[in-house]
Amino acid sequence: MKISTLESERHVLTITVDNEAGILARIAGMFTARGYNIDSLTVADISENHSVSRITIVTQGPPAVIDQIHAQLERLVPVHKVTDLTEIGPHVERELALVKVAGTGEKRVEALRVADVFRAKVVDTTTSSFVFELTGAPDKIDSFVAIMRELGLVEVGRTGIVGMMRGAEGA
Repeated sequence: MKISTLESERHVLTITVDNEAGILARIAGMFTARGYNIDSLTVADISENHSVSRITIVTQGPPAVIDQIHAQLERLVPVHKVTDLTEIGPHVERELALVKVAGTGEKRVEALRVADVFRAKVVDTTTSSFVFELTGAPDKIDSFVAIMRELGLVEVGRTGIVGMMRGAEGA
């Protein structure tokens, strides 16, 4: 018997929803019930009267699974719009991270040098540690964290990915 594996693709989905209690649980539940994984999840209120929120989900799967996720999200009642930024084309993705690094002497100096190269901002400092704020593409943050592991990484907090189409049109 031969088992075929389908090529998995990474997709960034933005979902505009009514800002009501339980909507995030319904969306996450839909993913869980069907065995889909969420790699990143962010939610923010986007309207002046607090009635609409935008959910950004990063997920992976074969094209047929991504199409199925898209269709199932659109069927949920409080969902206004589902946009697959990956399918649409050029888009911007960013993530925020807070990275705590402890160290003294040369390792402390090296951590500051690396932070400068990555344009990370020092948001807290003590005589034995720093907390850096870094914004950028997920691979940039991954690289920064990997280097800081060698210099005394203590803790990392990441926001998750937000994305937006390039150009004058909205998604």
